[in-house]
Amino acid sequence: MRDGVTNVVIAGLGGQGVLKASDILADAVFRAGHDVKKAEVHGMSQRGGSVNTDIRYGRKVYSPMISRGEADFLVVLAADQLEHNRSYLRPGGVLVEPGMVDASRLTNKRSINVALLGLLSRQLDLPESCWLEALAANLPAALLEANREAFELGRTGAHG
Repeated sequence: MRDGVTNVVIAGLGGQGVLKASDILADAVFRAGHDVKKAEVHGMSQRGGSVNTDIRYGRKVYSPMISRGEADFLVVLAADQLEHNRSYLRPGGVLVEPGMVDASRLTNKRSINVALLGLLSRQLDLPESCWLEALAANLPAALLEANREAFELGRTGAHG
C-alpha cells in the first residue's frame, strides 16, 4: 500500500463472477468512506476468456489502473489464471486463490467469488457491516443467503 492507496486485482474467466466480485468490493470500500476507482478488462469474457478488474482505494485515488508489480492483493478465481496474472502482485503482496476455501462446503458452487472476498476481507480494514451491505446491494434476493454463507465461509477461514 503506497500513499495510502490499496491495490486489488481480481482475475478469472468469463462467467465466474469477476465483475460481480469487483462491484461488491468497490461498494464495500465506498461504504467504508474511501475514494475508490475501478477498471475492467473483459477480453473474451463472454466465451470463458480472461477477465481482470483493478480496484484501487484510499483517501484519494487518481487512476483506476494497477501496473504490473503494484497489486497489494491478487484474487484469482480460476487456478489456471494464476500464472497469467501473478506479475501484478508486488513483492510481499497477498495471493487469494480458490484452493484456500473448501468449495465443497458452498451451498452454491458459483459463489466461490464471494467466498474468496470473505477470505480477502480478513486482510482489509473494512467493517463487516460494509461487506454485508454491499452483498445485499449487489446480489438478487434469491442468491443473497447462499452468498452470505459463502462470504462467511471465506471470512472464517474454512480451508480445504
